[in-house]
Parts: sequence; C-alpha cells; structure tokens
Amino acid sequence: MPVTTAHEAPVHRHRTGSRCRPSCPPTPEPGHRSPVPGLLAVATATGVAFGVHALVPAVNPSTVAVVIGAIAVNIGLHHPSLHVGTHVASHRFLRLAVVLLGLQLGLQQLLDLGPRGALVVVTTVTVTFTGTRLLGRLLGVPPARSLLVATGFSICGASAVAAMEEVAGGDEDDTAVAIALVTLCGSLAIVLLPLLREPLGLDPAAFGSWVGASVHDVGQTVATADRVPGALTTAVVVKLSRVVLLAPLVAGTAVALRRRTPAAATGRRPPLLPLFVAGFLAAIAVASTGLLPDPVLHGAKVLQEVLLAAALVGLGTGIHLPVLRRTGGRALVLGLMSWVLVAGVAYAGVQLTGA
Repeated sequence: MPVTTAHEAPVHRHRTGSRCRPSCPPTPEPGHRSPVPGLLAVATATGVAFGVHALVPAVNPSTVAVVIGAIAVNIGLHHPSLHVGTHVASHRFLRLAVVLLGLQLGLQQLLDLGPRGALVVVTTVTVTFTGTRLLGRLLGVPPARSLLVATGFSICGASAVAAMEEVAGGDEDDTAVAIALVTLCGSLAIVLLPLLREPLGLDPAAFGSWVGASVHDVGQTVATADRVPGALTTAVVVKLSRVVLLAPLVAGTAVALRRRTPAAATGRRPPLLPLFVAGFLAAIAVASTGLLPDPVLHGAKVLQEVLLAAALVGLGTGIHLPVLRRTGGRALVLGLMSWVLVAGVAYAGVQLTGA
C-alpha cells in the first residue's frame, strides 16, 4: 500500500520489496478488483497480434503483443480496472508458457545436436551470460537488471527472463526493460540476419545453426530461419537444445547468489529453483518418454505460443516511456552489446566447429 508523509509523494513497493518511483503504478492487489476486464483486454490484444502475424508472417506475434501493451499504457488506455487482469497475464500466463515450452524439448534434441553442436551451444550461452553481466557492471546497470538481460539474451528471451525473475530479486521495471530489449533485438534479427548470410559465407545448414545459437525467443528463431530455405530444422534443433540450459542456469545462479548474499543481510534468499521452472523440467521428462501423441504436443505448442503472446501484452503495459527515458539508456547499450556478443560468439563457434 502507498506510504505518504506530509512532504512526499506516494511511494509504492513492488512485490519484491524494492522502492518504486512516484510515477510507477502500484502492483495490483488481487481481490480488490476482478481480473476479467483486464483478461478480456489481453485476449483482444492477443487476437490482434496473431491477426497481424497472419497478414504479415515476418512480424512475430510476440513483438506485436509487447508493442500493443506498451502503446496502451503510454496513451492512457491501461485503465485501473484492467490492472489486475494484465498482472495475471504477465505473471501466471508467462510461467505457464515456460512450463509448456518444456514439452517441445526432449533428450532426442540433444542427441540430434551432436558433440560439436553441443559445444557451440554451451560456449555461446556461457560467454554471453558471463560477458553481459561483466558489461553490465562496467556500464553501471543495476545488478538485477543486468542479470535479467544476460539471461534473456543467452537463453530464450522473455521466457528466460521470467524464469530468472524471482532469483534476480529486482523490481518490475527491471523485468519490463529486459523484456523490451530482447524483443527489440530479436525482432531486428528477423530482418538483419538473413541479409548477412551470404556476406558471412554461411550455407543454409550453418545459417540455421547460427540462428539457433544466437536468436533469443523460439518464435523469433523460427521466423528468422524460415526466411532461408533449408535452415529451419537445424535452427530449431539448436535453439531447443539451448533452451534446455535454462533450468541449470537458473539453479546455478540461485546457488551463487545464496552464497554471496546471506539471508540475514537481505531478509530473503533467492529460490534454488522456482516452482514453474521445476514444472519446465518435468515437462521435458514427459516429452522425452515419447508417450504423448503428436496432436497433444502440437496443441501444447499452440497454447504455449498464445499464452506467451498474452503474457507479453501484460508485460508491455509495464513499459512506461518516462521510466525508460530515465533508466533505460545504459540498459539499451547493454542489450545491443549483448546482442552483438551472442551473435559473434555463435558465428565463431559455427565456423570453427563446422556445426
């Protein structure tokens, strides 16, 4: 609840306990309003996002969803009656989308990848994650924001940011900025990477490996690789193998932060593995059994894409331009540098290993 004195504007606290600037909206309190109006608005925006994608296939629905949410909040259409529903979408739907993403994975992807491909994936993720955090420190980006950007760029965009959010312990601005950056750079990749294929001397299979190892979101990877005939299958295999590293990265980071920041000093300790990330691992195990029929897996994939787009509409309503102007400059530089880093390391890996 807002805290006021006679001499200061209301200050809100996010669910993590961090102080927020007076211009930030309060985190919605479930029970005070119905989520239905907000969820209906999210459903409408999600339908528009997929409609735009159907008309212009090169435009990813996730990108449209974030843009719709951001436009709505910045022109005053995000009415308080919608806040609870958009909050539910941005948190619960995103976590469910992460769990369902696990059903697209399986041990067979790792076997199809081979040792050289696995080396490229592990090296790219490790260098990008570590390098982005170091760059964030040099640029003076807050640690939580730097951690979320590093996770999103090194693994799988918005889904990875969601998985790391509880461990990072930042506020909702940190999440919104990280989501905006991975969405922006992933969308640019759809346009730019196919144009670079011939100058960089990549055949379709090598291009697919490069895209799978460097583009953030699964949907953005598909959209990018699909522009070059013969690249899509390799790109998807490499990308999904990269996503498998999400849970180990979250758990490893949580362990490191627990050791570095005792609970007595902070009042809380980051969870070793958020519950929905455990669900993601369980979904991978189920998919690896081969017991689920193809129609069920296809339905889960479609539902995952819809839930992700709906969640990104909700997350888009957290992108306040005044906040970005005040806090996003250094983060933008970090995001662009991380994008160059992941693309450069992945390209070098593909060229050196022939993966």
